[in-house]
Amino acid sequence: MSMPRWPRYPIGLDFVSFEKPPDGVTPEIVVLKAEDGGTSRGVLYATGKERTVVCLMHPRADMTRHYLIPHMVENGYAFFAQESRWPGTDIMTVHEVLLADVAAALTRLRNRNFDSIVLLGNSGAGSLYCLYQAQAATAPPGRLTDTAAGDPYDLNAFAMSPADGMIFLGAHLGAGKILQTEIDPSVTDENDPLSCDPELDMYDLANGFREPPETSTYSEGFLTRYRAAQATRVARIDAIARDRIRDQRTFRDLANAGETSSAVRRRAMLGRTMQVYRLDANPGSTDPAVQPSQRTYGSLMSVRPDLSNYAEPGTKILTPRAWLSSWSGLSSRAAVLDNLPLVTVPTLVANYASDNAIYPASAETIYAQSPASDKSRAQFEGDHFGLTATFERKPLGPKSAATMILEWLRARF
Repeated sequence: MSMPRWPRYPIGLDFVSFEKPPDGVTPEIVVLKAEDGGTSRGVLYATGKERTVVCLMHPRADMTRHYLIPHMVENGYAFFAQESRWPGTDIMTVHEVLLADVAAALTRLRNRNFDSIVLLGNSGAGSLYCLYQAQAATAPPGRLTDTAAGDPYDLNAFAMSPADGMIFLGAHLGAGKILQTEIDPSVTDENDPLSCDPELDMYDLANGFREPPETSTYSEGFLTRYRAAQATRVARIDAIARDRIRDQRTFRDLANAGETSSAVRRRAMLGRTMQVYRLDANPGSTDPAVQPSQRTYGSLMSVRPDLSNYAEPGTKILTPRAWLSSWSGLSSRAAVLDNLPLVTVPTLVANYASDNAIYPASAETIYAQSPASDKSRAQFEGDHFGLTATFERKPLGPKSAATMILEWLRARF
Protein backbone atom coordinates (compact mmCIF):
# COMPACT_ATOMS: atom_id res chain seq x y z
CA MET A 1 0.00 0.00 0.00
CA SER A 2 1.41 3.42 -0.98
CA MET A 3 1.68 6.30 1.47
CA PRO A 4 -1.28 8.72 1.44
CA ARG A 5 -0.70 12.11 -0.18
CA TRP A 6 -0.08 14.68 2.51
CA PRO A 7 0.92 18.07 0.96
CA ARG A 8 -1.97 20.53 0.93
CA TYR A 9 -0.91 22.36 -2.22
CA PRO A 10 0.13 21.07 -5.65
CA ILE A 11 3.87 21.09 -6.35
CA GLY A 12 4.92 24.34 -8.00
CA LEU A 13 1.95 26.40 -6.86
CA ASP A 14 3.00 29.99 -6.10
CA PHE A 15 1.13 30.92 -2.94
CA VAL A 16 1.79 34.65 -2.73
CA SER A 17 2.58 36.12 -6.16
CA PHE A 18 0.32 38.23 -8.33
CA GLU A 19 -0.99 36.78 -11.57
CA LYS A 20 -0.44 40.00 -13.52
CA PRO A 21 1.86 42.91 -12.59
CA PRO A 22 0.40 46.39 -12.13
CA ASP A 23 -0.23 48.31 -15.33
CA GLY A 24 1.91 51.30 -16.25
CA VAL A 25 4.65 50.73 -13.69
CA THR A 26 8.26 49.66 -14.17
CA PRO A 27 9.38 47.89 -10.97
CA GLU A 28 12.50 49.49 -9.48
CA ILE A 29 15.01 47.31 -7.66
CA VAL A 30 16.26 49.16 -4.58
CA VAL A 31 19.43 47.99 -2.82
CA LEU A 32 19.61 48.98 0.84
CA LYS A 33 22.51 49.14 3.26
CA ALA A 34 21.54 49.16 6.91
CA GLU A 35 23.46 51.16 9.50
CA ASP A 36 25.14 47.99 10.74
CA GLY A 37 26.45 47.32 7.22
CA GLY A 38 23.97 44.58 6.34
CA THR A 39 22.43 44.63 2.88
CA SER A 40 18.94 43.85 1.69
CA ARG A 41 16.93 44.75 -1.33
CA GLY A 42 13.39 45.42 -2.38
CA VAL A 43 11.21 46.26 -5.32
CA LEU A 44 9.42 49.61 -5.48
CA TYR A 45 6.24 49.75 -7.53
CA ALA A 46 5.39 53.41 -8.09
CA THR A 47 4.54 55.97 -10.75
CA GLY A 48 6.20 58.79 -8.84
CA LYS A 49 2.93 60.56 -8.09
CA GLU A 50 1.91 58.60 -4.97
CA ARG A 51 1.99 60.26 -1.55
CA THR A 52 1.62 57.03 0.48
CA VAL A 53 3.67 53.84 0.23
CA VAL A 54 2.67 50.45 1.61
CA CYS A 55 5.59 48.29 2.81
CA LEU A 56 5.89 44.54 3.20
CA MET A 57 8.84 42.50 4.45
CA HIS A 58 8.56 38.92 5.66
CA PRO A 59 11.46 37.66 7.82
CA ARG A 60 12.41 35.06 5.21
CA ALA A 61 9.81 34.66 2.44
CA ASP A 62 10.04 36.46 -0.91
CA MET A 63 6.97 38.66 -1.18
CA THR A 64 8.30 41.01 -3.86
CA ARG A 65 5.45 39.89 -6.15
CA HIS A 66 2.76 39.87 -3.48
CA TYR A 67 -0.78 39.39 -4.75
CA LEU A 68 -1.98 42.73 -3.31
CA ILE A 69 0.58 44.83 -5.19
CA PRO A 70 -1.43 45.39 -8.40
CA HIS A 71 -4.54 46.35 -6.43
CA MET A 72 -2.64 48.94 -4.38
CA VAL A 73 -0.59 50.46 -7.20
CA GLU A 74 -3.41 50.70 -9.71
CA ASN A 75 -5.43 52.59 -7.11
CA GLY A 76 -2.87 55.26 -6.31
CA TYR A 77 -0.61 53.75 -3.64
CA ALA A 78 3.05 52.93 -4.05
CA PHE A 79 4.21 49.54 -2.78
CA PHE A 80 7.66 48.62 -1.49
CA ALA A 81 8.18 44.86 -1.20
CA GLN A 82 11.41 44.06 0.61
CA GLU A 83 13.52 40.95 1.04
CA SER A 84 15.44 40.64 4.29
CA ARG A 85 19.19 40.13 4.46
CA TRP A 86 18.43 36.40 4.89
CA PRO A 87 16.01 35.72 2.01
CA GLY A 88 14.52 32.29 1.65
CA THR A 89 15.85 30.80 4.88
CA ASP A 90 15.51 31.20 8.61
CA ILE A 91 18.66 29.29 9.53
CA MET A 92 20.30 32.50 10.81
CA THR A 93 17.33 34.83 11.17
CA VAL A 94 17.65 37.14 14.17
CA HIS A 95 14.67 39.46 14.45
CA GLU A 96 16.51 42.23 16.28
CA VAL A 97 18.96 42.45 13.36
CA LEU A 98 16.13 42.46 10.82
CA LEU A 99 14.91 45.72 12.35
CA ALA A 100 17.97 47.42 10.84
CA ASP A 101 16.79 46.30 7.39
CA VAL A 102 13.30 47.68 8.02
CA ALA A 103 14.81 50.92 9.31
CA ALA A 104 16.94 51.28 6.18
CA ALA A 105 13.85 50.88 4.00
CA LEU A 106 11.80 53.46 5.88
CA THR A 107 14.68 55.95 5.85
CA ARG A 108 15.04 55.55 2.08
CA LEU A 109 11.30 55.97 1.53
CA ARG A 110 11.15 59.06 3.75
CA ASN A 111 14.00 60.53 1.69
CA ARG A 112 11.93 59.94 -1.44
CA ASN A 113 9.35 62.29 0.04
CA PHE A 114 6.46 59.93 0.68
CA ASP A 115 4.11 61.65 3.09
CA SER A 116 2.93 58.44 4.74
CA ILE A 117 4.27 54.92 5.21
CA VAL A 118 1.96 52.03 6.07
CA LEU A 119 3.30 48.65 7.16
CA LEU A 120 1.51 45.58 5.80
CA GLY A 121 2.08 42.82 8.34
CA ASN A 122 1.02 39.79 6.33
CA SER A 123 1.66 36.48 8.11
CA GLY A 124 5.15 36.56 9.68
CA ALA A 125 5.59 40.21 8.70
CA GLY A 126 3.03 41.15 11.34
CA SER A 127 5.16 40.30 14.36
CA LEU A 128 8.32 41.67 12.70
CA TYR A 129 6.70 45.01 11.91
CA CYS A 130 5.04 45.17 15.32
CA LEU A 131 8.44 44.79 16.98
CA TYR A 132 9.88 47.42 14.65
CA GLN A 133 7.11 49.94 15.30
CA ALA A 134 7.39 49.46 19.06
CA GLN A 135 11.16 50.03 18.98
CA ALA A 136 10.85 52.99 16.60
CA ALA A 137 8.29 54.55 18.95
CA THR A 138 10.72 54.17 21.84
CA ALA A 139 13.12 57.09 22.23
CA PRO A 140 16.81 56.29 22.81
CA PRO A 141 18.27 55.09 25.10
CA GLY A 142 15.21 52.94 25.86
CA ARG A 143 15.46 50.57 22.91
CA LEU A 144 16.83 47.03 22.94
CA THR A 145 20.58 46.75 23.34
CA ASP A 146 20.99 43.04 22.70
CA THR A 147 19.42 40.08 20.93
CA ALA A 148 17.39 37.32 22.52
CA ALA A 149 20.63 35.33 22.74
CA GLY A 150 22.30 38.12 24.72
CA ASP A 151 24.60 39.28 21.91
CA PRO A 152 25.21 43.05 21.95
CA TYR A 153 23.07 44.80 19.36
CA ASP A 154 22.16 48.37 20.23
CA LEU A 155 19.09 49.62 18.41
CA ASN A 156 19.59 53.02 20.03
CA ALA A 157 22.38 53.61 17.52
CA PHE A 158 20.04 53.41 14.51
CA ALA A 159 17.68 55.93 12.94
CA MET A 160 14.29 54.24 13.19
CA SER A 161 11.49 56.17 11.56
CA PRO A 162 8.06 55.08 12.88
CA ALA A 163 5.43 54.17 10.32
CA ASP A 164 2.16 56.07 10.03
CA GLY A 165 -0.18 53.08 9.84
CA MET A 166 -0.25 49.35 10.53
CA ILE A 167 -2.15 46.56 8.81
CA PHE A 168 -2.21 43.04 10.26
CA LEU A 169 -3.32 40.59 7.53
CA GLY A 170 -3.43 36.91 8.45
CA ALA A 171 -0.81 37.69 11.08
CA HIS A 172 0.10 35.34 13.92
CA LEU A 173 1.06 36.43 17.42
CA GLY A 174 4.74 35.73 16.71
CA ALA A 175 6.70 32.98 14.99
CA GLY A 176 7.61 31.55 18.38
CA LYS A 177 4.09 31.86 19.69
CA ILE A 178 2.53 29.97 16.80
CA LEU A 179 5.29 27.34 16.76
CA GLN A 180 4.60 26.70 20.43
CA THR A 181 1.06 25.65 19.43
CA GLU A 182 2.47 23.34 16.74
CA ILE A 183 5.52 21.74 18.37
CA ASP A 184 5.13 18.08 19.32
CA PRO A 185 5.51 17.75 23.11
CA SER A 186 5.69 13.96 22.97
CA VAL A 187 9.34 14.12 21.81
CA THR A 188 11.44 12.83 24.70
CA ASP A 189 14.91 13.05 23.13
CA GLU A 190 15.89 16.01 20.90
CA ASN A 191 18.45 13.77 19.17
CA ASP A 192 15.90 11.10 18.29
CA PRO A 193 13.09 12.20 15.93
CA LEU A 194 11.16 9.01 16.68
CA SER A 195 11.24 9.29 20.46
CA CYS A 196 7.75 9.55 21.91
CA ASP A 197 5.81 9.73 25.14
CA PRO A 198 2.51 8.11 24.11
CA GLU A 199 0.57 9.96 26.80
CA LEU A 200 1.41 13.24 25.04
CA ASP A 201 1.03 12.03 21.46
CA MET A 202 -1.91 13.78 19.76
CA TYR A 203 -1.67 11.21 16.94
CA ASP A 204 -2.30 8.30 19.31
CA LEU A 205 -5.78 6.80 19.09
CA ALA A 206 -5.87 6.50 22.88
CA ASN A 207 -5.73 10.31 23.14
CA GLY A 208 -8.59 10.99 20.74
CA PHE A 209 -6.93 10.97 17.31
CA ARG A 210 -8.78 9.59 14.30
CA GLU A 211 -7.45 9.33 10.77
CA PRO A 212 -9.31 11.37 8.15
CA PRO A 213 -11.97 11.52 6.93
CA GLU A 214 -12.88 11.25 10.61
CA THR A 215 -11.99 14.17 12.87
CA SER A 216 -10.26 13.86 16.20
CA THR A 217 -11.70 14.74 19.58
CA TYR A 218 -9.37 15.67 22.43
CA SER A 219 -10.50 16.09 26.01
CA GLU A 220 -9.93 19.33 27.87
CA GLY A 221 -7.68 17.47 30.28
CA PHE A 222 -5.48 16.18 27.47
CA LEU A 223 -5.30 19.63 25.85
CA THR A 224 -4.28 21.22 29.14
CA ARG A 225 -1.48 18.70 29.65
CA TYR A 226 -0.50 18.98 26.01
CA ARG A 227 -0.15 22.78 26.00
CA ALA A 228 1.87 22.71 29.21
CA ALA A 229 4.16 20.05 27.76
CA GLN A 230 4.64 22.13 24.60
CA ALA A 231 5.96 25.01 26.73
CA THR A 232 8.19 22.56 28.60
CA ARG A 233 9.71 21.31 25.34
CA VAL A 234 10.33 24.87 24.13
CA ALA A 235 12.10 25.62 27.42
CA ARG A 236 14.22 22.49 26.97
CA ILE A 237 15.28 23.59 23.49
CA ASP A 238 15.97 27.10 24.79
CA ALA A 239 18.32 25.59 27.36
CA ILE A 240 20.17 23.62 24.67
CA ALA A 241 20.51 26.77 22.55
CA ARG A 242 21.84 28.82 25.46
CA ASP A 243 24.30 26.08 26.45
CA ARG A 244 25.75 26.06 22.93
CA ILE A 245 26.05 29.84 22.85
CA ARG A 246 27.62 29.85 26.32
CA ASP A 247 30.17 27.26 25.25
CA GLN A 248 31.15 29.29 22.20
CA ARG A 249 31.44 32.50 24.24
CA THR A 250 33.71 30.80 26.77
CA PHE A 251 36.26 30.02 24.10
CA ARG A 252 35.86 33.40 22.41
CA ASP A 253 36.69 35.04 25.72
CA LEU A 254 39.81 32.88 25.98
CA ALA A 255 40.84 33.81 22.44
CA ASN A 256 40.24 37.49 23.10
CA ALA A 257 42.32 37.21 26.26
CA GLY A 258 45.31 36.07 24.21
CA GLU A 259 44.95 32.28 24.05
CA THR A 260 46.36 31.34 20.64
CA SER A 261 46.02 27.55 20.53
CA SER A 262 44.22 26.18 17.49
CA ALA A 263 41.88 24.16 19.73
CA VAL A 264 40.62 27.30 21.46
CA ARG A 265 40.27 29.22 18.20
CA ARG A 266 38.32 26.42 16.60
CA ARG A 267 35.96 26.14 19.56
CA ALA A 268 35.55 29.93 19.50
CA MET A 269 34.47 29.79 15.86
CA LEU A 270 32.46 26.57 16.00
CA GLY A 271 28.89 27.16 14.89
CA ARG A 272 26.60 24.29 15.83
CA THR A 273 23.20 24.28 14.18
CA MET A 274 20.17 22.79 15.88
CA GLN A 275 17.75 20.33 14.33
CA VAL A 276 14.30 20.62 15.86
CA TYR A 277 11.99 17.77 14.89
CA ARG A 278 8.24 17.27 14.74
CA LEU A 279 6.67 20.69 14.33
CA ASP A 280 3.29 19.84 12.81
CA ALA A 281 1.33 18.89 15.90
CA ASN A 282 -1.35 21.45 16.68
CA PRO A 283 -4.47 19.66 17.97
CA GLY A 284 -6.54 22.26 16.14
CA SER A 285 -5.43 20.83 12.82
CA THR A 286 -7.31 17.56 13.44
CA ASP A 287 -9.95 18.59 16.01
CA PRO A 288 -12.23 21.35 14.64
CA ALA A 289 -13.55 22.05 18.14
CA VAL A 290 -10.20 23.59 19.09
CA GLN A 291 -10.70 27.31 18.33
CA PRO A 292 -13.53 26.65 15.83
CA SER A 293 -13.36 28.36 12.44
CA GLN A 294 -14.20 27.73 8.79
CA ARG A 295 -10.91 25.92 8.17
CA THR A 296 -10.70 22.49 6.61
CA TYR A 297 -8.92 19.48 8.12
CA GLY A 298 -5.14 19.69 8.43
CA SER A 299 -2.37 22.21 8.98
CA LEU A 300 -0.93 25.03 6.89
CA MET A 301 0.89 22.82 4.41
CA SER A 302 -0.55 19.39 5.07
CA VAL A 303 -3.85 17.52 4.84
CA ARG A 304 -2.24 14.73 6.89
CA PRO A 305 -0.28 16.37 9.71
CA ASP A 306 0.09 12.97 11.37
CA LEU A 307 2.44 12.16 8.47
CA SER A 308 4.01 15.55 7.74
CA ASN A 309 4.95 15.88 11.42
CA TYR A 310 7.70 13.37 10.68
CA ALA A 311 8.68 14.69 7.23
CA GLU A 312 11.44 17.14 6.33
CA PRO A 313 9.06 20.16 6.31
CA GLY A 314 8.20 19.25 9.89
CA THR A 315 11.81 19.92 10.91
CA LYS A 316 13.78 23.14 11.38
CA ILE A 317 17.55 23.43 11.02
CA LEU A 318 18.80 26.70 12.45
CA THR A 319 21.39 28.34 14.66
CA PRO A 320 20.81 28.61 18.41
CA ARG A 321 20.60 32.39 18.01
CA ALA A 322 17.92 32.10 15.33
CA TRP A 323 15.93 29.71 17.51
CA LEU A 324 15.93 32.06 20.48
CA SER A 325 15.21 35.22 18.49
CA SER A 326 12.68 33.89 16.00
CA TRP A 327 11.14 30.56 16.94
CA SER A 328 11.14 30.29 20.71
CA GLY A 329 7.74 31.13 22.12
CA LEU A 330 9.45 31.87 25.44
CA SER A 331 12.47 33.92 24.33
CA SER A 332 11.62 35.71 21.07
CA ARG A 333 10.97 39.45 21.36
CA ALA A 334 8.94 39.35 18.12
CA ALA A 335 5.75 38.67 20.06
CA VAL A 336 2.85 40.84 18.95
CA LEU A 337 1.09 41.21 22.27
CA ASP A 338 4.31 42.28 24.01
CA ASN A 339 4.92 45.08 21.48
CA LEU A 340 1.36 46.07 20.67
CA PRO A 341 1.00 48.59 23.55
CA LEU A 342 3.39 50.91 21.67
CA VAL A 343 1.63 50.57 18.31
CA THR A 344 -0.79 53.49 18.50
CA VAL A 345 -0.97 54.48 14.82
CA PRO A 346 -4.17 53.75 12.84
CA THR A 347 -4.47 49.97 12.75
CA LEU A 348 -6.39 47.51 10.59
CA VAL A 349 -6.63 43.91 11.81
CA ALA A 350 -7.78 41.41 9.19
CA ASN A 351 -7.73 37.66 8.70
CA TYR A 352 -8.83 34.91 6.34
CA ALA A 353 -11.74 32.85 7.64
CA SER A 354 -10.45 29.46 6.45
CA ASP A 355 -6.82 29.89 7.48
CA ASN A 356 -5.37 26.51 8.49
CA ALA A 357 -2.48 28.05 10.41
CA ILE A 358 -3.64 31.28 12.00
CA TYR A 359 -7.11 31.00 13.43
CA PRO A 360 -9.49 33.99 13.77
CA ALA A 361 -8.83 34.08 17.51
CA SER A 362 -5.40 35.59 16.82
CA ALA A 363 -6.86 38.54 14.92
CA GLU A 364 -9.57 38.97 17.53
CA THR A 365 -6.93 39.12 20.27
CA ILE A 366 -4.79 41.63 18.37
CA TYR A 367 -7.80 43.84 17.73
CA ALA A 368 -9.01 43.64 21.33
CA GLN A 369 -5.60 44.52 22.76
CA SER A 370 -4.65 47.19 20.22
CA PRO A 371 -4.33 50.56 21.99
CA ALA A 372 -4.90 52.52 18.76
CA SER A 373 -7.74 55.03 19.01
CA ASP A 374 -8.36 54.40 15.31
CA LYS A 375 -8.64 50.65 14.78
CA SER A 376 -10.68 48.52 12.41
CA ARG A 377 -11.47 44.83 12.06
CA ALA A 378 -12.18 42.73 8.96
CA GLN A 379 -12.39 39.09 7.87
CA PHE A 380 -12.19 37.70 4.35
CA GLU A 381 -12.93 34.38 2.69
CA GLY A 382 -10.08 32.07 1.81
CA ASP A 383 -7.21 30.18 3.41
CA HIS A 384 -3.91 31.60 4.69
CA PHE A 385 -2.97 32.67 1.16
CA GLY A 386 -6.45 33.84 0.26
CA LEU A 387 -7.05 30.74 -1.86
CA THR A 388 -10.22 28.73 -2.24
CA ALA A 389 -10.42 24.97 -1.78
CA THR A 390 -9.59 24.64 -5.49
CA PHE A 391 -6.53 26.93 -5.15
CA GLU A 392 -8.12 29.91 -6.87
CA ARG A 393 -8.11 33.53 -5.73
CA LYS A 394 -11.11 34.82 -7.61
CA PRO A 395 -13.51 36.17 -6.53
CA LEU A 396 -12.63 35.55 -2.89
CA GLY A 397 -9.80 36.39 -0.52
CA PRO A 398 -7.37 38.92 -1.95
CA LYS A 399 -10.01 40.72 -4.00
CA SER A 400 -12.09 41.33 -0.89
CA ALA A 401 -8.97 42.11 1.13
CA ALA A 402 -7.77 44.63 -1.45
CA THR A 403 -11.15 46.36 -1.54
CA MET A 404 -11.29 46.68 2.25
CA ILE A 405 -7.65 47.76 2.60
CA LEU A 406 -8.06 50.41 -0.11
CA GLU A 407 -11.16 51.78 1.61
CA TRP A 408 -9.25 51.89 4.89
CA LEU A 409 -6.26 53.62 3.28
CA ARG A 410 -8.32 56.21 1.40
CA ALA A 411 -10.05 57.27 4.62
CA ARG A 412 -6.72 57.96 6.31
CA PHE A 413 -3.87 58.47 3.85
